[in-house]
Amino acid sequence: MDYLPLHFRLQDQTVLVVGGGAVAERKVDLLLRANAGVRLVAPVVSPGLRERLSGHEIMARGYQAADIEGVSLVIAATDDPELNERVSADARRLHIPVNVVDAPALCTVIFPAIVDRSPLLLSIGSSGTSPVLARYIRTLIEGLLPEGINRLAHYLEGKRPWLKKTYQNVDLRRRVTERFLASPGRELATAGQFEAADRYLQPPGDAVVAGEVFIVGAGPGDPDLLTLKALQALQQADVILHDNLVSTGVLNRARRDARKEYVGKLGGGRATDQKDINERLIQLAGQGHRVVRLKGGDPFIFGRGGEETEALIAGGVPFQVIPGITAASGCAAYAGIPLTHRDHAQSVRFLTGHPKDGRVDLPWRELVSPGQTLVFYMGLGGLGAICQNLMSHGLSAGTPVAIVSKGTTPEQKVVRGNLETIGGLVARMQIDTPTLIIVGSVVDLRRQSGTIGDD
Repeated sequence: MDYLPLHFRLQDQTVLVVGGGAVAERKVDLLLRANAGVRLVAPVVSPGLRERLSGHEIMARGYQAADIEGVSLVIAATDDPELNERVSADARRLHIPVNVVDAPALCTVIFPAIVDRSPLLLSIGSSGTSPVLARYIRTLIEGLLPEGINRLAHYLEGKRPWLKKTYQNVDLRRRVTERFLASPGRELATAGQFEAADRYLQPPGDAVVAGEVFIVGAGPGDPDLLTLKALQALQQADVILHDNLVSTGVLNRARRDARKEYVGKLGGGRATDQKDINERLIQLAGQGHRVVRLKGGDPFIFGRGGEETEALIAGGVPFQVIPGITAASGCAAYAGIPLTHRDHAQSVRFLTGHPKDGRVDLPWRELVSPGQTLVFYMGLGGLGAICQNLMSHGLSAGTPVAIVSKGTTPEQKVVRGNLETIGGLVARMQIDTPTLIIVGSVVDLRRQSGTIGDD
């Protein structure tokens, strides 16, 4: 994160604006909406600025270093690069926040695109890389917000002291507010019908904070592949237990103040025992937390979600399972490989390729049947054994194989060969985990598809 987003209270504060043209006028409009006092310095000041700054401080001359004294924010909005650089240097020397229009390198603060539904404010920034993109996203968000969203914000502002007094437990207070926002009361408050909305501002059952667990599929890596329900669970979580298959991008979609606990099982390293994970879920729920157990892919496909649900049932803990896009589906799609095809494969089998004591024990005779695609999860360490067993049980050495590394992420890499050659190719390219192995003639269809990642 290149910038920390903050909302700056400028009421009764003085802001220095250097510049007197159209760009300065746009900045002044924002400052006046924020009830700031403006000190404007420019040799030439547009008539529009003079009119808008009636009652504020205007100095129709060139900038001087003394102009910066006593201000809370500095804005340089001139077409003179040397002057802008001097203003920026003066401000930074005095540790005063400074914005230089269209010069991110000279800024310590930048102006985001703003959705103003006061008291609700949404800020969208691009870290100075593309203001046009930020404005485009602002337009998208504005189209999603109901016109009366500001009335809802005012309603909740008025109810905040009552909520604090009535529900002194912070978690319970948050749950009550969340339940209200999911009820018809939200629409009533948005329409300004505050008294009618009040009856929906009630606690869930008794006034005891009840914990619950959400077993959530995080998908194969790309955070945009999260389901809407998974995203909602992440936004409501108090604690998130995640493994090493969950990407940073997915974790960044979680509620900012949620506590994150790593419970992964890295190959060759220290692993969190499944029994300990089960006990931790029950313990956290018993403390009244809303817990998300976040798993790469889908929790019920090689994710041991079934073991965790058994433990939760035995512990009397309420839970929900939110499925995710499994790695086979997501990685194959991003690699341009259809798992089934009328002319190539009429079935697909998902298998775990993780070796135990150097062996991969699978029903190999069943796997060499024609017309099917084989997908091996966690199989990189057992790749040699997988290929050898498939060939020794009758599958042709020329059968196409693809290895998808870090599928659906920007680091995705696809290596394609056959049962005989794929081991050597992977060894030379030093493929990173997590990986997925796809075996079958559908792999050759990748050449005909638009794909992400390189061979």
